[in-house]
Amino acid sequence: MRKNQLAPIRVKKNDTVKVIAGNSRGKKGKVLKVYPRTRRVVVEGVNFIHRHTKPTSATQQGGIQEREAPINVSNVMVVCPKCGAAARIGTHFTDDGSKARICRKCREMIDA
Repeated sequence: MRKNQLAPIRVKKNDTVKVIAGNSRGKKGKVLKVYPRTRRVVVEGVNFIHRHTKPTSATQQGGIQEREAPINVSNVMVVCPKCGAAARIGTHFTDDGSKARICRKCREMIDA
């Protein structure tokens, strides 16, 4: 891999992940958004921040909004839907030549 090239992110939108580091350690949630360039993901119910907003024409009432902030992809692990454990993800070529993600614990395909 070249110096400027990033390693591929093996976490995708709608995956169930478990947080393994940080203040939200141990929580599970669904991936809402993936930012590949910055290597961050937004996970449902994890890493809440407070956003102070002014009233505008779009939002009549201002106030403090609580929402999820991005978390580094290295701080999450994909939860395997088959074995239910947080596991590392590998890739495997299927018989028809397409690439699929597999669980490194139970060796089952994640992408059906």
